Amino acid sequence: MRSSLSDNLAGERPLIIELIRSMSRGTLTPKQSRQMQELEQRQVTTDDAFIIKKVEDWLKLPEGERPAGETLFGDLWYKGELCILFADTNAGKSILAVQIGEAISTGRQFGDMPVQQQAEPVLYFDFELNAAQFAARYTALNGHMYRFAPNFYRVVINPDATREGKFASYHDYLINSLENIIVTTGSRTIIIDNITALRSSTENAAGAVKLMRSLHHIKNTYRLSMLVLAHTPKRNPCRPITRDDLQGSKMLINFADSAFAIGESQVSPGLRYLKQVKQRSGDLTMGADAVKFCRISKQGGFLLFEFEGQGSEAPHLLPYTEQLRKGEAAQMVKLHAQGQSIRQIAKETGCTASKVFRVLKREGIVGA
Repeated sequence: MRSSLSDNLAGERPLIIELIRSMSRGTLTPKQSRQMQELEQRQVTTDDAFIIKKVEDWLKLPEGERPAGETLFGDLWYKGELCILFADTNAGKSILAVQIGEAISTGRQFGDMPVQQQAEPVLYFDFELNAAQFAARYTALNGHMYRFAPNFYRVVINPDATREGKFASYHDYLINSLENIIVTTGSRTIIIDNITALRSSTENAAGAVKLMRSLHHIKNTYRLSMLVLAHTPKRNPCRPITRDDLQGSKMLINFADSAFAIGESQVSPGLRYLKQVKQRSGDLTMGADAVKFCRISKQGGFLLFEFEGQGSEAPHLLPYTEQLRKGEAAQMVKLHAQGQSIRQIAKETGCTASKVFRVLKREGIVGA
């Protein structure tokens, strides 16, 4: 009886003990190495603030994950990244997002912006256009409708849904629904148009952090590639585009792996440009000295960006003339007289708060 009990205990000896003994003897097999890695990952729960592993173990990616390098949209968006695309209203964010989604779902690049060659399903969450507006964009004058790839899905809010009341907040309801669709379709490339639909408080740090944590959790859980569209507030057209132009808290872009923006030329009507403002996985190839110029056109019922080479952003900014300076100062004085604070004036004019203060001080309206 004693022998049988001993045998049972030996047979039920925890796997971790056997692995530790083999590791101390230096006799870990490849299978045991994988088991050790899996056990280490299981020991970390969602309640833990930190994840600790040996540096060399961080180099051993889980099965299915790849090192950065596979492009989804040139050097602007890589596979596995959470990327932010931001621009002013009516700059063409949604047009470009649909164009990117179509390219990925077909495996065909457009212009000189390569995408991965293997076509894959894409989920495009459209919180901007209604069905008629979307259809009009992709229907030619003769009534011909563009044929999208069958694995390119457009997702919209269901106004008749009744499950919202079961969640603590509308944000939680949307995030849960987003996860359900990802699981159902098996899609691993997600485009969200746009971020304000998921959370109304992106302009403060707390709301931004919670939002980006939710998106990061989904991205990491399902190993997604995610493109999130966002607005820019009114900005000074004399200044080059920077990451500070993203609407709301700077925490949004701090959580992103990459980010790029659509700018509009102030000297050539209709000319736009793509500018890279953040990239962790590759080189910054489309900075201020090499923005990619483009125009919006419609071909065969498809609304798209056509590229026209690269060049410097500087010549396409509004020249800061003395007349412009006086007009800017007059607007600040007027807004101050209406009772707006320095921060409110800065937001309205697209200038920094420190500049507003300097102008008002120069005009003798505020003291030192």
